[in-house]
Order: sequence, then C-alpha cells, then structure tokens
Amino acid sequence: MSTEQPKPTIAYLAQGKIRIKTGDEPARTIDSAFGNSIREKTVRSQQKHSWKSGEKDGSPFSGAMLWGRSAMGADIPLAITSICGSREPGALVYSLESGSLCALLEVTQLGAEERRLWNDNRTQIRHVSVSRATGDLVFSVIHENGTANIGCKLHGEGGFKELTEGDSFDTAPRWLPDEGKKIIFQSAGVGRNQRGQFLKFGPFSLQQLDAESAEMTTLLEDSRFDYLAPQVLADGRMFYIRRPYAEHERIKPLTVLKDIVLFPFRLVFAIFQFLNFFSAAFTGRKLTSAGGPKGNEMDLKQMMIWGNLVRARQPGNAEEEGADLVPKSWELLCRTKEGTTKTIASAVLAYDIDTDGNILYTNGNAVFLLRPNGQKECLLRERMIQQVFFIPS
Repeated sequence: MSTEQPKPTIAYLAQGKIRIKTGDEPARTIDSAFGNSIREKTVRSQQKHSWKSGEKDGSPFSGAMLWGRSAMGADIPLAITSICGSREPGALVYSLESGSLCALLEVTQLGAEERRLWNDNRTQIRHVSVSRATGDLVFSVIHENGTANIGCKLHGEGGFKELTEGDSFDTAPRWLPDEGKKIIFQSAGVGRNQRGQFLKFGPFSLQQLDAESAEMTTLLEDSRFDYLAPQVLADGRMFYIRRPYAEHERIKPLTVLKDIVLFPFRLVFAIFQFLNFFSAAFTGRKLTSAGGPKGNEMDLKQMMIWGNLVRARQPGNAEEEGADLVPKSWELLCRTKEGTTKTIASAVLAYDIDTDGNILYTNGNAVFLLRPNGQKECLLRERMIQQVFFIPS
C-alpha cells in the first residue's frame, strides 16, 4: 500500500500578483509591504499638493479625467516583474518596479516579514535567481536600448556588477550547482535596422558564463529553435524549454496584397493594443473605459513571455479552465551529460525543479507537479500564470 506524498509549498506570479500555495490549502496572495508603502507615500503627496492640480480649470484633458475619475483616485503604477525561491525555508525573492524605481525584496515566513535587499531609480532588474549555497543573486539588467545583461549581487553586498555586455538580450540566469561562480542563461542577438532601431530578437541560445574568469561557452544553439529558461541539476542533467523560432514565412502574392490593403488599419490597431497592454500592466487600467466592471480590468488575456505577446485562448462556448496558454511545441526537455535528450512535458511556459528532482511547471493557466517516478498531478488552475517556483521548506 503506497502512501500519498506530501504536496510542496509553491509560489507563482499571476497577473502581477505573488501567490503562495501550501499543501492542500487554497492559494493566497502575498502583498508587497514595500509596494504598499510606495502607494501610501504617493497618495499622501497627492493629497498634500492637490490644490496645485489642474482641477481649478476644470479641463477635461487633465490626467485624472482621461481615466474617467478624479485625481485623488488615480492608480499608482506598480508591477511585480519576477519571483524565485530564496535560500531560507519559507522565503522567496521578488523584483518590483514602480515608475523609474526598481527594487529587490525578500519575503520570509511565507509572507509574514519582508526586507529590502536593493533599490535604485536608474536600473531595471528582472528574472532574479538565488544561489541556495551562497545566497548570491543573479538576474537580468534591462537597458533602454533594448539590450539586457546578466548582473550579479553577492550576498551581503550593497551594489551589483554586470557580467555580460554587447548588443544582445541575456536573461533567465541560474547558478550551476557545485560549480563555483558559473552561471547558465539564455541569450539572443538584437536585430536592428540601418538607423539602429530595434527590429527583432534572433534565436535564443543557451550560454554558460564563468563569473570569475569571464569565460563564455555556448551550450546549445540552433537557428530553428529558441532555447529558454535553462536549469542544471547536481547530477549534470540540464533542463530547458525549446520552442520553434519564428522565421520569415514564405511569401504569397495574395497574402501580400491583402496585407497592403489592411496595413493602415492594422498599424493603428497594433499601436493601440501595444499602448493598452502596457497601460494595463503598469497601472492596472486599460485605455478604454467602456464595457465590463472594474474587477475585470486586470484580466488582460495577454502577457509578454520571452519576447512574445501571448494571448489567452477563447474557446467557442465558455473559457476552458486550465487550457494551454502556449502551444504544445513549447517543450520541456532534459539533456544528460552524454548528450541524450528526452521530452519531459509539452505546452510548458515556465518551470522549476527542486533538489529531489520534482518538476513544477505551468502551461499559463494551470500548475502541474511531475514527480521523479512519472506521477503527474494538477496542483491548481488559475489564469495568466507567468512564473512558478518551489519554496524551500
């Protein structure tokens, strides 16, 4: 008679909120104490200086009136951009952005306490990861020119150092276990036009970096695929997500003619949707005020994942709970030291692996647990999940 194995404590990022689920208990939201303090300070500042606002002239084009509400009710831009399990039991680390401010914070005791690790008004940091052995942080530093470098913050130190450079987008770093200061991450070249403006990312490859010697090694690279979110276990097995790289489609005359006719309309619609997405993501409000109650404003139905705008699928009758948000061609693979590759799961948007070999992954609308013996279990269903992590116990 087999005994049921206990369910782990997990954290996931869904629609800009940190969610924690312990065992069979329902998932709950972890509020950001630092984020709440930013909101409180901003509200006090608005109240203090409200007499200076444009309410005197009654202009319908004031910032608040554009949202169909008073200035005192204006939303405070706040976005939690990444999470990961921390070094201590019951702890996690997350990155937060509010306007130009970015901060790294650690939550302990499953949300009971919070402390600030770092903050700055000039730097954006995302995809943070913690070394369970040393407590050192590694992350992606986003630049305004469309590039991203790998950054490192040593445990106990105040500042950080950028370890990579160049016209590339380096992100999703992880420490290699028992390998000193070696890091594995995904990297893509940035394509630009003659004016230097961003066009597209090239295929993502997997790179290994020795932080002490600055030696870089290419682990996986193929013009047909993107290789994403690498993670290496103590036994040398490397896990990663593989998806097809979107090459230029074959040119069809009728399709070209249709594209020419519809180009002006598509351009206007694309610009509006682009602005609408970022307005909703960073302010919690869409640019349109018509339709639907306020509670549905953060129900975006789309999010940016690894440079792709992923849209929620709309089945014919009612929305299918737990349906795959990404195609089945997004596969989680395992590669051994000998080079043998095995497919672990399909329709994988993000994943994590604990020290016992348990795999936690999401298709964007549900979270699954895959145990070493092959047993698979759905832990929860929730919409628009971006990241999943084990919380150490």
